[in-house]
Amino acid sequence: MASSISMNILFSFILLFSASCVVSYTIQDQFYQCITLYSDRSIPFSTAFFTPTSNATSFNSVLKSTAQNLRCLSPSQQKPLLIFTALIESHVQAAVICAKELKVQLRVRSGGHDYEGISYTSEMKRSVPFIMLDLAKLRAIKVDIEDNSAWVQAGATIGEVYYRIAEKSKTHGYPAGLCTSLGIGGHITGGAYGPMMRKYGLGADNVVDARIVDVSGRVLDRALMGEDLFWAIRGGGGGSFGIILAWKVRLVPVPSTVTVFTVPKTLETGATKVLHKWQHVAHKIDEDLFIRILITTVNSTKGKKTVQTAYQALFLGKTDRLLDVMNHSFPELGLTQKDCVEMSWIQSVIYIAGYPSNIKPEFLLQGKSLFPAVNFKAKSDFLRVPVPVTGLQGMWEKFLQDDSPMMIWNPYGGMMGKISESSIPFPHRKGVICKIQYLTAWTDGDKKTADKHINWIRGLYEYMGTFVSKYPREAYVNYRDLDLGMNKNANSNILEASVWGKKYYKNNYDRLVLVKTKVDPDNFFWHEQSLPILPFKVGQDGKSLIH
Repeated sequence: MASSISMNILFSFILLFSASCVVSYTIQDQFYQCITLYSDRSIPFSTAFFTPTSNATSFNSVLKSTAQNLRCLSPSQQKPLLIFTALIESHVQAAVICAKELKVQLRVRSGGHDYEGISYTSEMKRSVPFIMLDLAKLRAIKVDIEDNSAWVQAGATIGEVYYRIAEKSKTHGYPAGLCTSLGIGGHITGGAYGPMMRKYGLGADNVVDARIVDVSGRVLDRALMGEDLFWAIRGGGGGSFGIILAWKVRLVPVPSTVTVFTVPKTLETGATKVLHKWQHVAHKIDEDLFIRILITTVNSTKGKKTVQTAYQALFLGKTDRLLDVMNHSFPELGLTQKDCVEMSWIQSVIYIAGYPSNIKPEFLLQGKSLFPAVNFKAKSDFLRVPVPVTGLQGMWEKFLQDDSPMMIWNPYGGMMGKISESSIPFPHRKGVICKIQYLTAWTDGDKKTADKHINWIRGLYEYMGTFVSKYPREAYVNYRDLDLGMNKNANSNILEASVWGKKYYKNNYDRLVLVKTKVDPDNFFWHEQSLPILPFKVGQDGKSLIH
């Protein structure tokens, strides 16, 4: 790669000098020529480029291929000038170099669950063109059972990772997400929580190495990037420091047999009482047990809309021990043996993802979700003190005002409370009862419909402010929420960014900004909620300041 760059540097300057006189709509051609210059020509890549003008059908197909939020693909959203689907790692290096030379913004997508679509669309004015680098073709997985580790390329989905681990061993797993179509590249950059986090922590807590392309186009592993950058990329959010090529993750032991259950409770069958109790025990119960709550609306037996709370669980053990734990710590749920189903860990992945019981694990290799993409808006909170019964009753009133509401309460405690808030950038640790995710979804693209749902979720979020964490009111970075604030441009006020930055990272925010300023001083890796840079340089030690 380096020799190719040095051999062609003169031609590059000639190309860019002539390109400076060409209007912006030819950026696609300039980028293609630049990638040709810097890439391994033994790998054909002419089919890796998609533009809305030359092949609109293919462009739209690729743009929508992993996008989960149709709201981010509305006509009003700015789309990329070009999509470049990297086929090999050196394509990623070339993309960084070429975007810098052409002075065009580069956005990177490894999956598509990106809640606000900032990896493939833009909230900014149309005068800020960008190119999207899609990592979906970089999905190699190498599992080493003897080493209890796996190297996973950024474009692989978490479901593929789970399958490849289970293919090699029935007693190894990895503690990451519940949605199997998550792209692992971006998933881990935000923390990566899942149903084994109370036992083993986050996916990001179990990363031992990584490969990243930095702002100069170099590939760095942990030794080369240094511990500050390695710390920052494991929970510091995607799109700020460089482009993740691959993660080396630590595998964890799982029993050959695990147990799952789902127990529903409606308002008519004691939902309020049971949820009130859950808040006092879910984070203190046996760390082998993860009980989350899916809250939706259903029709009651009387045909009237009511709230349903479904208690869905993964237990790292068999039914007999699970029943002992529940009868001792949470008898209010009324769990019985007939509610419990024993299965392998990989089968529990399918179950927790909400797929039908007849789906075979091989489905995970498709890297897709069974559920169609919809328009949605989401927000998040962290609960540190139980919501009182009166607060829950008011919450139900708000909840019933929307026609497609959902909340998901995910319990913390266990290992999550034992890891320091500063161990990695993800700070939501000791003292957290649970994380709350708020969701509302709709199918049509009508603006009035969108406004109705978005206003509803903002109202519920405002109501919950009385009960959730404060100073700051915490939020989960992988549930990005542009309501919290955004960068208006690459020179945005660092104090404005700290408003949302402190919500995501708490006291880790300042260290993240130092790392960002050191490794990307010109703020090349930028998006609406990327970390800002300081107005002065950072010394090589990452701490001393150079004015």
